[in-house]
Amino acid sequence: MAHIVLIGDSIFDNGRYTLGQPDVITQVRRLVPQGWQATLLAVDGSTTAEVPSQLQRLPSDASHLVLSIGGNNAIMNAGILNTPVKSSGEALRGLAMIAADFEGGYRSTVKMCRVVKLPLAVCTIYNGWFDDSGYQQLISTALMIFNDTILRVAIDLKLPVIDLRFICTSKEDYANPIEPSSSGGAKIARAIVGLVSKGYGESDASYVTVA
Repeated sequence: MAHIVLIGDSIFDNGRYTLGQPDVITQVRRLVPQGWQATLLAVDGSTTAEVPSQLQRLPSDASHLVLSIGGNNAIMNAGILNTPVKSSGEALRGLAMIAADFEGGYRSTVKMCRVVKLPLAVCTIYNGWFDDSGYQQLISTALMIFNDTILRVAIDLKLPVIDLRFICTSKEDYANPIEPSSSGGAKIARAIVGLVSKGYGESDASYVTVA
């Protein structure tokens, strides 16, 4: 029997944002076949630095890991969007430094997840939903440097990917600009259960966008 473990941040730990409606882990548990289990280890507000402490609580019978992390790393670096620069080259160098720092932390996090020798899938960072279209475009563009890292690491290690940018695509999928609503959580849950039901392993370099 499968035991799915969700690690990472508020993409999975979204209960405080759903206004009493089912959160991601509740919806995963409703969707899995009888006899399967699902455990939430993800913690709202976590960055790549917090994932090792989550792994310390890994159930002994865990069979699959799904990781969603990086959004809070991006938030921590959001100040660069308002930093005055003298040229576009200077702005790009700043983004390059952020990308390199994130890649180091993300690769280390994924390496720790793989130490437990369980099938691992990773998620990209969705673009959120901002009413200001100009700001939305800015955020979506800035997140590309984080998602590029996630995708390159996944391809390098042959890990399956749940691309949340293709799953949470409407305003109803968000409880606020950056947190998943119950509706968005339902889509995320279906993607998770759909992937695990296919019996994925770490040799499956597929991109999962089912919702």
